[in-house]
Amino acid sequence: MAAIESSPAPAGNLRRHALRFVLFIGVVSLFADMTHEGARGISGPFLGTLGASAAVVAIVAGLGELAGYVLRYAFGYMADRTRRYWPITIIGYTLQMAVVPLLAVAGSWQIAAVLLVGERTGRAMRNPSRDAMLAHATRELGRGWVFGVREALDAAGGMLGPLVVAAALYFHGDYRTGFAILAVPAVLTLVVLGAARWQYPNPSRLEVGIGVPQAAGFPRVFWIYLAGMALVAAAYADYPLIAYHFGQSGVIGTDAIPVLYAVAMATEAVAALVLGRLFDRIGLRTVVGATLLTAFFAPLVFLGNAPLAVLGMVIWGLGMAAQESIVKAAVTGMVSSGRRASAYGFFDSGFGIFWFLGSVALGLLYGVSIFALVAFSVVLQLAAVPLLALTAREVTRTRPQTAS
Repeated sequence: MAAIESSPAPAGNLRRHALRFVLFIGVVSLFADMTHEGARGISGPFLGTLGASAAVVAIVAGLGELAGYVLRYAFGYMADRTRRYWPITIIGYTLQMAVVPLLAVAGSWQIAAVLLVGERTGRAMRNPSRDAMLAHATRELGRGWVFGVREALDAAGGMLGPLVVAAALYFHGDYRTGFAILAVPAVLTLVVLGAARWQYPNPSRLEVGIGVPQAAGFPRVFWIYLAGMALVAAAYADYPLIAYHFGQSGVIGTDAIPVLYAVAMATEAVAALVLGRLFDRIGLRTVVGATLLTAFFAPLVFLGNAPLAVLGMVIWGLGMAAQESIVKAAVTGMVSSGRRASAYGFFDSGFGIFWFLGSVALGLLYGVSIFALVAFSVVLQLAAVPLLALTAREVTRTRPQTAS
């Protein structure tokens, strides 16, 4: 390892180190998602057992998600200004992984609520710095593939975590046991993260060659892209609302609702790899095509029978894969390496704000008319397509500057 940190390594060596670093971060994501997605699946009913009302559960979830997105720009900007990417990443993961097992000993819903918001805050802290370090491997391996692999492992953890908790509940029937058992993947997250930091203390050594020129602000193409993805964010329904619909309509049996979420996560894992490869071949046209396809998940999920609802959830999972992999890969090529954490953080903050506003709108529309909800979702996603297509043209026009 000394060679990679002290001086540039031969090309083959550099590619091997880049691959190892991506896999390290991918395994960290797998264990981290096992932890927080496992907790997410039972946090609502757990708050209910502590005396929280449905309104409190919704507010806590909403505040947590809002904090988890809005704070990303602040932490990303901090990382770029201080160049302390590893310390910020480690602190964020440590906060996130520590609070989940602590839910097992929470004595009131107020304490549990603070811990749940803390978990989202830790996620906001670590994501921009982690992704900025991960981006250094993209020159050797391809932007789509790097972020696709990370997201595939992340989604695998998101599928395994709820299943682990479900098994714990089946054998013990207690939410506190479920939170406590998540201490195992939480510890594994920090162990693998520590190993990655020890092996690759300076991931920027993985990136050689000419990058995007340094600029004072974000380029025009970044803003066009963010506008398009903001429309997608506002149109995309959260799984809790989808699950609520399944429960109310009876289209999907109660026991099958969490299983269907696992199916969506499995789809996300596979789709992230496929979309990543496609992105490295045809660029942002992959995002355009994915958006055209996922625009129609809403009518399948909210208006279809059981088979159509399952198909809709598969498409929904594909859309989630796109948002967490190739969407981030595109941002990587728009800004210089010294501003990536800020760009990721700002992009995620904007995306998250529109996701929150859209979720509120979708929730209100559900109470008025499911047809109105479906129309809102489809129209906004289709409206995003011209902006994404314009982004693809802008990137193609400036390809010599933005290629990785």
